[in-house]
Amino acid sequence: MGKLKTNHLDPSDHVLDRISKVIKIRSKADPKISYVARKLARGRLKCAEKFGEEAVETIIAAVGQDRQELIDESADVLFHLLVLWQVCDIKPKEVWKELEAREGISGLDEKAARSSGK
Repeated sequence: MGKLKTNHLDPSDHVLDRISKVIKIRSKADPKISYVARKLARGRLKCAEKFGEEAVETIIAAVGQDRQELIDESADVLFHLLVLWQVCDIKPKEVWKELEAREGISGLDEKAARSSGK
């Protein structure tokens, strides 16, 4: 499938939103020719495992203090999080809305609210 033409995507969208749209498009592709379709075809558990693997690699890069590797692994973890959201039918705007709701709230207060059952 190679590089997907993105002229139908809105360039004013955030890059994560554009990538999410490409993942949705590729979810309908043949798993023999699309990495994303292959990952999604393996199901939620395998997508979660891959996300976890990328998260661990990101942690290792951070601990190793390799700046470029941390950048590279961070991109991988964000990509695989978007794939996981796709297989779980979560739209990025749902997560952005939750983040916006938390904006301006102390992290300690927000965590305490979640612990007490909101």
